[in-house]
Amino acid sequence: MIRLDSIHRIFEVGDQQVHALNDVTLTIDDGEYLSIMGPSGSGKSTLLNLIGLLDQPNAGEYTLNQQKVTALSDDQQAEVRRDQIGFVFQSFHLVPRLTALENIELPMVLAGILPAERRRRVAKILNAVGLEGRSHHKPEQLSGGQRQRVAIARATIMQPSVLLADEPTGNLDSTSGADVIEVLEGLNQQGITLIVVTHDAALGARAAREIKMVDGRIVNDINNRQH
Repeated sequence: MIRLDSIHRIFEVGDQQVHALNDVTLTIDDGEYLSIMGPSGSGKSTLLNLIGLLDQPNAGEYTLNQQKVTALSDDQQAEVRRDQIGFVFQSFHLVPRLTALENIELPMVLAGILPAERRRRVAKILNAVGLEGRSHHKPEQLSGGQRQRVAIARATIMQPSVLLADEPTGNLDSTSGADVIEVLEGLNQQGITLIVVTHDAALGARAAREIKMVDGRIVNDINNRQH
């Protein structure tokens, strides 16, 4: 479970203070499918980065899976991030010189997981994202949709409980985008908590729960399954 209590995030821009997150309180249950929407500058990506432990609040408390992560050291937060949180970004962030298989395997190499277990997990996830025939291709040899599926596979190879997707279809055509969303939603159906930041109203409305932000505040919290 994710719980944010009275979160504030303030950035200094010149001599101005920008309140990117302003007293945000939010609870997300295990296995939820949540979209975060709002205009540019509303705090969507700041909120996602904070949930993903890529950023820290100036005030407030963040609890992830019963652990108060705001109180942890940088090294402890890095461990939580590695083991419990997966990230999918608009621009893929794949390593160009590595094959699809090697990109997916990388988090396990860094975590010291043995080669036999790495091979087993990679084979399973390549099949799950429909890339069995592309495992030895480098990113430049893959389409945008295939690259994003590699990124999803890499994000979930450590079996995280939470998957964060920041504009996951932003660089894709509609067909590739639909394929990527199907993969993400399939992972959610297997129990992973899925949080998607998007400008796309149709994509946002697919989520079971839709958060709308304006000026660093949550202004709407809609349960789409009750409509």
